[in-house]
Amino acid sequence: MTGLVTKISRFCIHDGPGIRTTVFLKGCPLSCQWCHNPETINPHPQLMYDDAKCNLCKICEGVCPNKCHSFEHDIHKIDLAKCNACGKCTVCPQNALLISGDSLTSEEVLKEVLKDISFYETSGGGVTLSGGEPFFQSKFCGEILKSLKFHGVNTCVETSGCFDMSTMPELLELIDLVLLDYKHSNKNLLKEYTGESQEIINRNLVFLEKIRKPIILRCPIIPGVNDTKEHFDGIISVVQKYSNISEVNILPYHTFGQNKYEQLQKHAVRTFATPTQKEVDSWLEYLEASKLRAIKICTI
Repeated sequence: MTGLVTKISRFCIHDGPGIRTTVFLKGCPLSCQWCHNPETINPHPQLMYDDAKCNLCKICEGVCPNKCHSFEHDIHKIDLAKCNACGKCTVCPQNALLISGDSLTSEEVLKEVLKDISFYETSGGGVTLSGGEPFFQSKFCGEILKSLKFHGVNTCVETSGCFDMSTMPELLELIDLVLLDYKHSNKNLLKEYTGESQEIINRNLVFLEKIRKPIILRCPIIPGVNDTKEHFDGIISVVQKYSNISEVNILPYHTFGQNKYEQLQKHAVRTFATPTQKEVDSWLEYLEASKLRAIKICTI
């Protein structure tokens, strides 16, 4: 079975326990306004162009079969409407052009992630499937996870919880730990900023506790959106309600993904302020006052 993978990152320490390899899968039904991996949203391969690397050599113009590339007054223009992401222009010697979304088999993914199996064994780590939304490619996920469990590798899936997990019990049996995003406690604002339903997240929380599946609650905090007492109280309430939540990860907003929008020739819906260390410390202090289990600040 093949799937679309945007990146395989090795030696990750914020995507579950121990040293991990994280596989980023393409495709997501949501539209989070602060998304820092916009190249993973579209479920199809996409051309990305880094203007800072281009030296106007015009090789891409000569090899593109659809005539997507043109140069006017030393400006490199790309007509994405003509582009079918064939990848022929990625011969660019400056690596200014790349295709986001490699078609890989589950065996190819397994071969790559097993290179670090010794690190998983010594650190208590393993492999995390992320995205995008991994369950968007649920069958491909299942093939990878099945192979990982055969090799005794610990498995995590980072998910927004936008799919009904009660319909995929066989898949969940292959997952040791669910990294579940919890983006907003206010259902109306959650819908406005992400397109996600609070009801499906709540149903998934109930189901995951019913089957005793361990959860790490992942909470991106964006100034001006959810850095409020209401939301932090919501996080506290959820953790206190579900005994299978072993840890809370606080993910302060950052702007590391802004250049990806430019490379996709897209504009971010909006940009947000990066929190100061003082603000982050105040969030942590508020949560720790409620004696929550294992709170960790993560930079991703």
